[in-house]
Amino acid sequence: MTSKNPEEEHPSVTLFRQYLRIRTVQPKPDYGAAVAFLEERACQLGLSCQKVEVAPGYVVTVLTWPGTNPTLSSILLNSHTDVVPVFKEYWSHDPFEAFKDSEGYIYARGAQDMKCISIQYLEAVRRLKVEGHQFPRTIHMTFVPDEEVGGHQGMELFVQRPEFQALRAGFALDEGLANPTDAFTVFYSERSPWCCSQTPT
Repeated sequence: MTSKNPEEEHPSVTLFRQYLRIRTVQPKPDYGAAVAFLEERACQLGLSCQKVEVAPGYVVTVLTWPGTNPTLSSILLNSHTDVVPVFKEYWSHDPFEAFKDSEGYIYARGAQDMKCISIQYLEAVRRLKVEGHQFPRTIHMTFVPDEEVGGHQGMELFVQRPEFQALRAGFALDEGLANPTDAFTVFYSERSPWCCSQTPT
């Protein structure tokens, strides 16, 4: 994203870089700082913020924009807060500095997987609210821990809880692939298991 003044950084990019500097790196992610960051975003956007501790120290953060028709199922925008480990000797910049070069490229662990998606969700909601939009369906943004190591203390536990059922999700968007163009790639049931052990008849 660009701003009118090339010397100025778009606020969403500044926010993105702030999020990247939070060290949610496995195996010891700073989840507390991530949750605090998301709570602040909720406050700024006028969204409710629910924190669901699914295991000790593992919190799923849910930001909600209520729809006008509560009888409809909701839209769920999911992303994860943790990132994979880093090996600094292979980095040209500190992986948690969120360094931006003269061409606008940002170097940071988690930039693509998947903190950029989290910020895109937040920025989309911000813009829609500023433009005065309102939708029949409630929109939930969920930010889950533990994804990079299997999600066993994150989404796996969350979907078993009443707080998840109460979201009444009818459609969900999750992780995607980075694309330098305007193309938007959608994967349906990515990585769904395919059982081929049955005996042909």
